Amino acid sequence: MENRQEVQELTLEEVMGDRFGRYSKYIIQERALPDIRDGLKPVQRRILFAMNKDGNTFDKGFRKSAKSVGNIMGNYHPHGDSSIYEAMVRMSQDWKLREVLIEMHGNNGSMDGDPPAAMRYTEARLSQLSGEMLADIEKNTVDLVWNFDDTEKEPTVLPARYPNLLVNGSTGISAGYATEIPTHNLAEVIDGTIYMIDHPKASLDKLMEFIPGPDFPTGGILQGKDEIKKAYETGRGKVILRSKTKIEAIKGNKQQIVISEIPYEVNKATLVKKMDEIRLNKKIDGIAEVRDESDRTGLQIVVELKKDANAPGILNYLFKNTELQINYNFNMVAIDHMTPHQVGLEDILSSYIDHRKQVITKRSQFDLEKAQKRQHIVEGLMKALSILDEVIATIRESKDKKDAKKNLVDVFQFTEEQAEAIVTLQLYRLTNTDITELRAESESLIAQITELNKILSDDKELFSVMKKELREVKKKYANARMTKIEDEIEEIKIDTKVLVAQEDVIVSVTREGYVKRTSLRSYSASKPEEIGMREGDYLLYSGELNTLDHLLLVTNKANVIYRPVHELPDLKWKDAGEHISQTILNLSVDESILAVFPYKKIDPEKTFVFISKQGWIKQTRMTEFEPWRTYKSRPLSGMKLKSEDDELVAVYLEDGQTGLDVFLVTHQGMGLRYPLQEVPVVGTKAAGVKSINLKEEDIVVNGLLVIAEGDTPIVIVTQRGAVKRMLAQEISQTSRAKRGVTVLRELKKNPHRIIYMSEGKSKEMTVINQKGQELVIDPTDYPIGDRTSNGSFAMDEKSGGEVIKVIDSPEISIDE
Repeated sequence: MENRQEVQELTLEEVMGDRFGRYSKYIIQERALPDIRDGLKPVQRRILFAMNKDGNTFDKGFRKSAKSVGNIMGNYHPHGDSSIYEAMVRMSQDWKLREVLIEMHGNNGSMDGDPPAAMRYTEARLSQLSGEMLADIEKNTVDLVWNFDDTEKEPTVLPARYPNLLVNGSTGISAGYATEIPTHNLAEVIDGTIYMIDHPKASLDKLMEFIPGPDFPTGGILQGKDEIKKAYETGRGKVILRSKTKIEAIKGNKQQIVISEIPYEVNKATLVKKMDEIRLNKKIDGIAEVRDESDRTGLQIVVELKKDANAPGILNYLFKNTELQINYNFNMVAIDHMTPHQVGLEDILSSYIDHRKQVITKRSQFDLEKAQKRQHIVEGLMKALSILDEVIATIRESKDKKDAKKNLVDVFQFTEEQAEAIVTLQLYRLTNTDITELRAESESLIAQITELNKILSDDKELFSVMKKELREVKKKYANARMTKIEDEIEEIKIDTKVLVAQEDVIVSVTREGYVKRTSLRSYSASKPEEIGMREGDYLLYSGELNTLDHLLLVTNKANVIYRPVHELPDLKWKDAGEHISQTILNLSVDESILAVFPYKKIDPEKTFVFISKQGWIKQTRMTEFEPWRTYKSRPLSGMKLKSEDDELVAVYLEDGQTGLDVFLVTHQGMGLRYPLQEVPVVGTKAAGVKSINLKEEDIVVNGLLVIAEGDTPIVIVTQRGAVKRMLAQEISQTSRAKRGVTVLRELKKNPHRIIYMSEGKSKEMTVINQKGQELVIDPTDYPIGDRTSNGSFAMDEKSGGEVIKVIDSPEISIDE
């Protein structure tokens, strides 16, 4: 193919870049963003201009919307009729605009998001306030440009007698820019503008005395004065907008929440549906019914509560979890000198004032020229009347109109324009009375010309006209503020009591990490020993708690897991429960639960005592384990373990009582007792201090907290199957990190090694040997011996091998 002149070869990057750049420029300048001067997007401006040109104004009858839309589309806006009609409808919706610009007859949509009727059914006309937007447009006050097909002229901006951008706000998304400007109160905005005309360098604080914040057509309560100030300063900011609500008592000792105003641009039907879903899904207990009672008299949503429900708590939950309260994000972007800018309050007002200054200047020039022309002609007519007979004689002697005009100019020195006016004068105007009328007109024209010259030559005069016109608009259209402004953003605290149906349940936790809660009904229908468990697992904790209580679980690897009781899986007593690793991510394979601590609330007086196998100990305050943000999937570290082999052997929650000792026993039979006070209180990540000076290869079997003065019997089980009881206090109290003393008699041949030590509180202990034989013993059957005895044999090591494990059977703490 030969090279053809009209074919251009371009890379895709060039074409895309160029075309998208042009498209973006068009979208930004001509479609989605409002002009900073009149606050309108092009489609809105074209709608108002076209309807005004057609005489479809507030003082005449309504006209079919379809007729206006067709006209706008044919002359000014070459886009789909639906986009024009939608823009037109929005301008008539009093829940979207603070002051509507179009009045509509028929269904123009609703707060429930219902669509408006088709344009062939509705009728529209401009509102009276739109008249103020368009006033003086015929006096060359704004630039007119050719429309898309060069057949009509359309304005680039409207004269706008009030700052519409602030009053009606704007919302739009274009290429690379979005805008969100809230609506404001007309009277406040005008007061602020007038103040700024007088004080061009006014501070933002001073302006905010007049314009304290947005005023939405749907009312509501706006919180966050500092955020509003930031938004007015920079054009960006986030405030809280919440519904207006009250709690009323109704019969039957019940209450209801009545909502009378909802946040701006929230769909009422969706809001009611969401609140009803919360009731249906039982996310919170206490909502009996949700009703939309809105009618033509106003908005009303009623949330009826059950008897004795916590009304403020439920209201807070609804604020947080539905659009009953929303974040409103200011993003004030407008087109200023053909480019998009993020603007603050001062920018908007000063741009508006500059715009009005131009409009008044151009209008005054137009009026001045018109007045001067008329004044010139009136002077000619007055002169003609004073020499009427000569004038008539001259005209009668002339051949035709053209000759008559020439003769008048030559003989009497009239100007061309005056001569034209004289020859076209009708005979009845030659009565005597006319001269007085002309004199009066001349005087008023001279006064007008003087006045207009003053405006054009003196800014002070011009600004006083501007203020006078603003005050007129305010006097005619001002109305009270609808949105209440509160200085502080109220933090919503949700009480768990609201979210959770209060219920007493049985909670069980197994060593392997299976947790569950069981209703009292399911528990009482089963026997306690029928608890569902995996083989080889055993029960660590079981007790009656309330769904409002909390649990802290501590693993042998020093991980602390938090669970509110109401979040535990609700299962039958015979079910195994849910494994903690299903929600907690980073647990090791061999990790097991060591201890369970239920509580109603965190006690600052209480401390956790952690004791590790390799001889470390620490105390950490309970307050360090307040529920953390990521508790559902991550544990907190309770103690830093120095080596991979180390693990916890005991954890206690101590309530700050004095006179407690730490009592430790090692595998090789050493015992040590010293005051708990010697163990420092440190943070969660600390490794703690040395608890006992261990020999090579020795480890801590267990540690207890015992009273310093008194008798605490303990039970020891050795690998050879011997069981021994003694008093912890038999070992003298010394100090931390010592070697300790022996608690067994050392044998030369086959010495006893301790594999278990506890207070032996439970009535039953299960001793298991290498062959898997199990023996249940009651420790209290064994007498209390002295420190050097090796106890008595419960199992025969020769027949079944060494004892490898001892399991305590926990008492099930059920409140009778």
